Amino acid sequence: MVLLHVLFEHAVGYALLALKEVEEISLLLPQVEECVLNLGKFHNIVRLVAFCPFSSSQVALENANAVSEGVVHEDLRLLLETHLPPKKKKVLLGVGDPKIGAAIQEELGYNCQTGGVIAEILRGVRLHFHNLVKGLTDLSACKAQLGLGHSYSRAKVKFNVNRVDNMIIQSISLLDQLDKDINTFSMRVREWYGYHFPELVKIINDNATYCRLAQFIGNRKELNEEKLEKLEELTMDAAKAKAILDASRSSMGMDISAIDLINIESFSSRVVSLSEYRQSLHTYLRSKMSQVAPSLSALIGEAVGARLIAHAGSLTNLAKYPASTVQILGAEKALFRALKTRGNTPKYGLIFHSTFIGRAAAKNKGRISRYLANKCSIASRIDCFSEVPTSVFGEKLREQVEERLSFYETGEIPRKNLDVMKEAMVQAEEAAAEITRKLEKQEKKRLKKEKKRLAAIALASSENSSAPEECEETSERPKKKKKQKPQEVLQENGMEDPSVSFSKPKKKKSFSKEELVSSDLEETAGTGSLPKRKKSFPKEEPVTDPDESENKRVPKKKRKLSPKEEPLSSGPEEAAASKSSGSKKKKKLRKLSQES
Repeated sequence: MVLLHVLFEHAVGYALLALKEVEEISLLLPQVEECVLNLGKFHNIVRLVAFCPFSSSQVALENANAVSEGVVHEDLRLLLETHLPPKKKKVLLGVGDPKIGAAIQEELGYNCQTGGVIAEILRGVRLHFHNLVKGLTDLSACKAQLGLGHSYSRAKVKFNVNRVDNMIIQSISLLDQLDKDINTFSMRVREWYGYHFPELVKIINDNATYCRLAQFIGNRKELNEEKLEKLEELTMDAAKAKAILDASRSSMGMDISAIDLINIESFSSRVVSLSEYRQSLHTYLRSKMSQVAPSLSALIGEAVGARLIAHAGSLTNLAKYPASTVQILGAEKALFRALKTRGNTPKYGLIFHSTFIGRAAAKNKGRISRYLANKCSIASRIDCFSEVPTSVFGEKLREQVEERLSFYETGEIPRKNLDVMKEAMVQAEEAAAEITRKLEKQEKKRLKKEKKRLAAIALASSENSSAPEECEETSERPKKKKKQKPQEVLQENGMEDPSVSFSKPKKKKSFSKEELVSSDLEETAGTGSLPKRKKSFPKEEPVTDPDESENKRVPKKKRKLSPKEEPLSSGPEEAAASKSSGSKKKKKLRKLSQES
């Protein structure tokens, strides 16, 4: 017995369902159609075998693209290989799309079926899917479908192969419309301004030049010799400028009011601006055609090539057309009229606007149009499917058409197509290599500019971050200097204890006799500690008598101080006295050593 399974693709994931009554369903199709609408009866027919949800919206988009292109995704492959029976001959898989069914049958080996009962079963699954899968609601399923639909459509528009052709199609359509509008408006200006200056119509034939002159001249009675130079600039012809000046003096036109002239001049300026915009649009179309279809534009011209692309819908569609279709493209009405009346079919369509058919003789117009359509088909295919589009092939094809024209006129045999294409291939490789080199240079320049920009941004950010630190350092430096100054002064004076030297009272006090005596005793005690500090010198250790004599002399000198002087300010003087006594001791020791 063959097991029938159904694969259903949804926005939330893949679902694999099994049918319970295979033989009855295959025989009773109307009963299946009735069971689809009833959920209870549908549950008796179908059961859910496996459900593989998508992990994210990006994965759902990838799977949707794979299914639409007829490719088996890895998630679908894993689901089928895991949950379908191992005996592939006994399994029949129902799918909705024949393309994905053929891909599954080719890659995995399962027999696939589409249409008939499978379509009805899938319709019921689509209707009751939120009831078949646990935890899935109708609202969440609708949201998933809407989100996937938006992302799928956005991806299709974004990666459209013909998106470059859209600009060419729109620009050539606008160009044709502008030509019609400029002609209509120019005829209106000619008729309007002709009431005042009718002779100007016969002298000037160009529409844009006529509008510029109508805007410049205004009232013909004000035209004089001073404006002759400006007239020569506008007409680009001295004879025409002189003829305009003469005609203005003897014109038979009616007088016109100032308000009418203002309106004519404003309308003429609009027509002039439209004609200028038409020229800029034509330049844009030429540059766009050189990028998209350089071979076709080199062969037949930018305007005719753009019209062919616009009529076909895209460059890809034009490349798919045979040469016979390209030949009569744009003459469909004449073709069907000829088929209805059994008359002669048209020989050419849009390619009639090229210069080759106009240059050919009447009997050779059909031949050259057929040959030109053949070359246009080749050029469009080269432009469509080449990686680096170049105009080399278009130029060579143009040379071939020129040779064919000369062959019809003079009988000169043209070159063979094989030789011409070999030359074109060599030149095309060189041109492609040069284009790739230019692109690489541009990419390197862009990367260098980007690096410089990033480096400048990083430098600016580092300077901004270091500015507050410098401000903090400058604010801290003067404080440190003020604290270091008194210490440096003390070290220069040779003092080790800064507390002794800078313990001055703020106010001077008068001392009594008892205080003087106590201060003398303190000084003697302080001076007695000096020889202990001098013990660090090894030469002074054995000498004791000179130290005692010096210690006695120091307090005697200090007793003669006036009471106004501070007793504690004698610290530096005592240090100086100790230094002098140390030098005397050294001298005495040297004398003793010399005498001995």
